[in-house]
Amino acid sequence: MRPEDFAAPDGPPDGGCGPIRSQPGAAAAPLGQRILETVRAEGRIARADLARRLDVSAATITSVVADLIAQGFLTEEDRPVRLGQRGRPPTALGIAPGAGAVIGLKLGEFRHSGVLMDFAGRTLGRASLDRAEPSRDTGKLLDEVAELVAKLTAAAPSPPALLRLGVGLPGFVDHHTGSTEWSPLLPPGRHPLAEALTERIGLPVRVDNDANLLTLAELWFGHGRDTADFAVVTIEQGIGMGLALGHRLYRGTGGMGMELGHTKVQLDGALCRCGQRGCLEAYISDYALVREASTALDLSVRASQSAQVILDALHDQAKAGNEAARTIFRRAGRFMALGLANVVNLFDPDLIVVSGARLRYDYLYSEDVMAEMRGLIIDTTRPPPRIAVNAWGEYGWALGGAAMALSESTEALFAGDAA
Repeated sequence: MRPEDFAAPDGPPDGGCGPIRSQPGAAAAPLGQRILETVRAEGRIARADLARRLDVSAATITSVVADLIAQGFLTEEDRPVRLGQRGRPPTALGIAPGAGAVIGLKLGEFRHSGVLMDFAGRTLGRASLDRAEPSRDTGKLLDEVAELVAKLTAAAPSPPALLRLGVGLPGFVDHHTGSTEWSPLLPPGRHPLAEALTERIGLPVRVDNDANLLTLAELWFGHGRDTADFAVVTIEQGIGMGLALGHRLYRGTGGMGMELGHTKVQLDGALCRCGQRGCLEAYISDYALVREASTALDLSVRASQSAQVILDALHDQAKAGNEAARTIFRRAGRFMALGLANVVNLFDPDLIVVSGARLRYDYLYSEDVMAEMRGLIIDTTRPPPRIAVNAWGEYGWALGGAAMALSESTEALFAGDAA
């Protein structure tokens, strides 16, 4: 099993972007919102097809679409929707790119990344910002976000008006209130990050756990577009998880669920950076592997080197046959199998996507790991879920932040409308 490097599109093809929901399953939303979401998901669609998809009369579609065109959210295209048909081809509807723009940001300990995206889902610009050294200074983090937003808006000539920012970061994030309970990027304690960023940037800001952003990226641009129920497990500095149920992100009652990395796999076990012991993350994450690497590498010579250099050296030695190094990855792989099996037994997803920056350490998702996972899940007549490995690259997380901002901007347009 090898990772596929998903190339984030600069503009959505005719296939569109966004979750492809069965209709009329989203009937609780206002019709205008459903029309915009369906057109964006399809990329291009004729009025008649839109009416059938939403199970709404053609006259009603014509009326609402005319309003959305007048407001600048939809546009008509001359290109036919279906080739080879007789008679005058139906005119295609599409999202008007000039309707607005959003920014998605992924904040990290060593590097921040961002994308600028128009209302149609087209990426207009990308930018990143290296951190000279990791810090837990709130004011400095706000300064860095402001600098990255400025870089993004400068990267695109005459971008549409900015509507909203979607921001993700590691840690325990209460999406509903916009506060962080704990993050390696911030001082200990609760921080109203969304409120602080809104005041600093001057635009509405929503924050979320970074694993949820990658799940949104899958839901809008990747494997999850046409899959109702799926999980994303991320291998980064820590271990994260996102869950989509019914084409929608599930966050838990308080907005801080799906913390797979902090499920307990060993009572009184290894110390996790969250302060507790026995967490899954304490056996798989970067710092866990570096901690174990002293048994395989001469770290007294490499004490000044970064965790990344140590991990790469550990991986190289494992590939070269160093049995101690291989044992470290094999042990981590067994804990990975246990974590994946718990996801299957708890949520029964149709698909699990394994993603993140550490996919080059293939011992963590090898066929041996997947075979052990299959041996740990409940034995039924049903086949196990599909497993996809997707290395999004640096900007995949930020794409999820932009998707969050697009979704909430679209909902906000119709917040006072009846369904």
